[in-house]
Amino acid sequence: MSVREWNGQTIPTAGTFTLDVAHTRVGFVAKHMMVSKVRGNFEKFDGTITVAEEPLQSSVDVTLEAASITTHVGDRDNHLRSDDFLAADKYPQITFKSLRVESVDGNEFTLVGELTIRDVTKEVPLRVEFGGAATNPWGQEIFGYSAETEIDREAFGLTWNQALETGGVLVSKKIKIEIEGEAVRQA
Repeated sequence: MSVREWNGQTIPTAGTFTLDVAHTRVGFVAKHMMVSKVRGNFEKFDGTITVAEEPLQSSVDVTLEAASITTHVGDRDNHLRSDDFLAADKYPQITFKSLRVESVDGNEFTLVGELTIRDVTKEVPLRVEFGGAATNPWGQEIFGYSAETEIDREAFGLTWNQALETGGVLVSKKIKIEIEGEAVRQA
């Protein structure tokens, strides 16, 4: 295992890692009718994490296939793929490209990047927790991570909603993004 000590943490040596799709979930949570939460995820995605020699110069580049969104309810999933939301036919990919690492505190840090949905790009901070580095049973070097943020979907052009008779709206403006996963060394 190629690791090094940095800022009180054991981290991988510099190199390129890919997201392990078998051990990664890119999910989201939205409030429904102001009273409950709907959870979903993207089933198709790929990404690269480049761990730099200087860890604060590390970078992330991820692409999600918009049509792969699922909440495990067919009608709702089709609506989310439609022009009312992701317009997956017109905008097939959602991307995140990191810009910088900020505010490191032990194994937690803020990764700021550009999130693009429906060709609208906004700077978004991800709160990331480094989960540790290991070698899996197949001899591959891996590391784990968790990340989350909250976005205003309307800022990305996802403005469809429906007013409720009791007040409020059907779908919340704020969407929580939750990522759990592993990355595998490629080089």
